Amino acid sequence: MSKREAYSETFTGRADERIRVILGESKGESEHSRLKRILVQVIQNELTEKQRNIVLMYYYKNMDMTEISKHTGVTVQAVSATMARARLRIYRILKYYI
Repeated sequence: MSKREAYSETFTGRADERIRVILGESKGESEHSRLKRILVQVIQNELTEKQRNIVLMYYYKNMDMTEISKHTGVTVQAVSATMARARLRIYRILKYYI
């Protein structure tokens, strides 16, 4: 059986990059601003309070998982799992708008 790799400090991959692109500053693009507005609404209305807090700390406050873990009092693994569930929920909703 293979040894499980340690959790990384940051998320990587296309899903994370796409969320960062939508949240990024890009003026003059109406489609971009529409997606950003929808994403913010999804974060505010569709995520649990725990998911919302972790997403906001990660994407808006640029905290890594260790910092979020210390701030919330949960393990890094719990932060990672919560973030993964939140991202999945966000994409399940955003796929109807993209």
